[in-house]
Order: sequence, then C-alpha cells, then structure tokens
Amino acid sequence: MQPVNKTQLVRGLSLIAAISIVVGNVIGTGVFLKARVMTCNVGTPKMVLLVYVVAGLLSLAGALSYAELAAMMPKAGGEYVFMREAYGRPWGFLFGWMSFFIGKAGSQAALGVQFALFLNIMIGGALAGDFFSTTVLGHPVPFGKLQVVALLSILIVTGINCLAVKVSGGVATVLSGIKIALVLFVGIGAFLFARSADWSHLLMANVGGACEGVSAAARFGFGGFIAAMLGALWAYDGWNNVTLVAGEVQNPERNLPRALIGGTILIMALYLLANVAYFYALSPTDIASISTKSSVATEVAKQFLGPLAVSFIVAALLSSTFGTLHTSILTGARVPYAMARDGLFLRSLSRVSPRTHVPTGALIVQAIWACILVIAFSSSFDILTDYAIFGLWIFYGLVTAAVFILRRKMPNAERPYRAWGYPVVPLLFLLATALILGTTLLGVREDAANGAALILHGHLLSGLGMLARNPPIAGVGLIALGLPVYWIWSRRYPQAD
Repeated sequence: MQPVNKTQLVRGLSLIAAISIVVGNVIGTGVFLKARVMTCNVGTPKMVLLVYVVAGLLSLAGALSYAELAAMMPKAGGEYVFMREAYGRPWGFLFGWMSFFIGKAGSQAALGVQFALFLNIMIGGALAGDFFSTTVLGHPVPFGKLQVVALLSILIVTGINCLAVKVSGGVATVLSGIKIALVLFVGIGAFLFARSADWSHLLMANVGGACEGVSAAARFGFGGFIAAMLGALWAYDGWNNVTLVAGEVQNPERNLPRALIGGTILIMALYLLANVAYFYALSPTDIASISTKSSVATEVAKQFLGPLAVSFIVAALLSSTFGTLHTSILTGARVPYAMARDGLFLRSLSRVSPRTHVPTGALIVQAIWACILVIAFSSSFDILTDYAIFGLWIFYGLVTAAVFILRRKMPNAERPYRAWGYPVVPLLFLLATALILGTTLLGVREDAANGAALILHGHLLSGLGMLARNPPIAGVGLIALGLPVYWIWSRRYPQAD
C-alpha cells in the first residue's frame, strides 16, 4: 500500500456515509411541515401521495443521470467538474461562483438562523432581544443572541468538518440516522396510537379547510398541481450534493451511483410513509385547517404524545436543521477547493491539512462568508435562498444535459456506470427542470417587462431595483455577474483561462 500524499484528499467516506450525506442534505424540515399546503393545493390524500411519487421519480431520474457523471469523474467539486468538462472553464467558474457566494454559503447562513430560531422556541424565547440594530441601505441589520447562536452553530460545525473526513462522515451518519428515526417515530406512532385514525381518511377530500396563507390560484386544478409539484421537488432537493465530495468516497465508481440512487429511493419511501401516516391520523379537511403557527407533524404527534408533541417536533426540527447544516458545510467547501486547484480561485483555498487531509482553507473561508451573510441577512435570510434556487436549477439542467454532451465529446471515456434508461430518463429530468424554470418565469414576466420598460425609458436605477427584487431575475443576474469576474480573473491569472 502506497503512503498517502499529504497534500491530497483521502477517500475516507464509506457507502453508508455517502448515503447519509444524500439523506442529510435532502431531509430537512419539509417532511414535518409541507403536507398542509400540499393538501390545499391538490385537495385529496391520493393526489398528495401521487405528487410525492412523481417528484420522487423525477428526482431519481436526475440521480441516475448524475450517477453516470460521478462514476466517470469521481473528483472533488462534483458538478463544477462536470460543467468544466462539458462546457469549458467559464461555465465551471459560473457554477462555482453561484455555489460558493450564494448557493452554499447562503444556505448555511439560513440554516444557522433556523437552528437559532428553533432553539429559541425550545428554551422559551430566551434568545429574544438585540444587543444593537442598525440599518444599511434601508435594510434592517439586527445583532443579538439569535445571531450569536447562528454564528456559533456554523463555526462549530465547520470545526467538526476540519477533522478527518471519516469523522465528518461518521457525524453525518449519526445525524441522518436521527432524522430517519424521527420520521419513523412520527409515522409508526400515528399508525399505532393515533386516537382519530381511520383508513377512510385517505379516500376523503378537503372540504372547507381553512388553507391559511395559500392563495386561491394555488388551490386545485392545474395551478394547484404545479404548486404542489414544485413544493415536492424542493422537498427532494439536495440529493446531488454527494457528488461534491466524490474525491473522498471509497470505491467511487460503485459507491457513488449506489449512494445517489439508494439515498433518493430511501427518501422517497420515508416521505410516503410520513404522509400516509398523517392522512391516516387526520382527515384532509383537518389537515388543511391546521394553523400556520402549528404543523401537521405536531398535530399528529399530539394524538399519541399529548402536550409533549410541541416540544418533540421542535426538537426534531432543531436536530434536522443541524444535520442539514453539517452536510452542507461538508460538501460545500469542496467546490472552492476544486476551483482553487484549477487556478480559478484563491490558491490558499486549495490547501489540504497534512494531518486531517481535508480542505481547511476552503472550509474556513466558507465559514467566514456564511457568518457575514448571517449578520447581513439574518432578518430576511430567505432572500438569499430565493435568489439561489432559480440559478441552481439552471445548473441542474445543464449538468444533466452534460450526459448527452460528454457521450459525444468523450465517447471512449471509461463509464463504470451508464445512466439507466438513457436517453429517456435524463430527458424526463430535463423536462422537470424546464417545468420549474418555465413556471417560475411565467410568474415574474410582468415584473420583468416593467423593469425593462423603466430602463428603456431612462429610469435605470428604478428598473434595476424592480428586477433585483424579483428572485428568479436576480438569480440569473447573479450568475451573469460571474462573467466579468471570470474575465478579470483569467486576465490577471492567465493559467486560469
């Protein structure tokens, strides 16, 4: 056995750890919260379950496509590497730009704030109150105990991930195991002990449910189905992130496809179990009438836990958020690391600890940027994730299309795994991506037209302001902003071009 090169990452993630990263990235708070809105969207339990099945199969189609690329190029950076090889360095840079500055760091900032909010509920509001608050460009910037806890959560998890990747994988396995156990506990508890349980609930429809906060346009019909489908696809989002640590997965040609496919199927089964349990315990009208201050999981848990249900679900949300934060930090740092190795980012971010063999430089810089975003956006962290989501789905489509491009561009490359159902399966995922992007753009076409009209009539700042307030448009703008940055970088450092 050859000695380990101390400047390189090591393959310390087992198949179980890789599956845990998939599960940990995907299962967040949605499985405990989404059933109410989706019932209002489509009206019946059968339709909610159908939406979860269709969204799960579409996500599986994406996983099957990604599995071919990951097994073919099992390198740190995952999607960045796939984009670079299929479309060239500028497109790889654009993915890394979006992932590092908004996608991953923004997600980590949001998760840190969510963790602090759930902890605050658990301890009776003891974290309320600000040390000080200021305003920057009309945007409130508070700083108090909540922000301190959010910052500490990011720093502590980053510290864990600075240890050997085998340790990080073990932590991911434990935290994902807790998530699975919580979902099973709520589901099995509902089946065995729910007082109002009745299988006939699954044959009923929502009749007169309050549907608080759900617009009329998103109830029933095509609009409701699309809204429910988008919600379910967001619930499955994150299965792709294990490709970012492909350079550290043991036997990647075999284990990466198994992790992507097996993890997605496991998540699909858990979502269906949980939602069948919810509808077994409560009628669809009861579920649609749940207040936005509560959740379906809480109301179901009350059936067998009584007053302890609220504390239990808050604890479940807290641990689930912490687990997602851990896997996000673990996977996210590998993109700037890979970019730095290629000369497309600061060279210091390519530093690998000689003791633990992890990219400590990238982990530390990622944590610093996420902490800055916590301070700047903690009062409206959803702005960041809204901006990132549309842009990231553009890249999901481009990466899946890379399966077709690389089969022509690199026909003789070794492919330990070939996408099952090619070309139909990748095309199905591309259609799902087009549905998401197209539906989102249809919803903002009026703002886009008004913003463009203002700019054409000489009101540049007002027009840009209207466009920037619209997350999908702003998301595309943030991606486009990476082009001049790449041009400047490649001129300053010619080896990057």
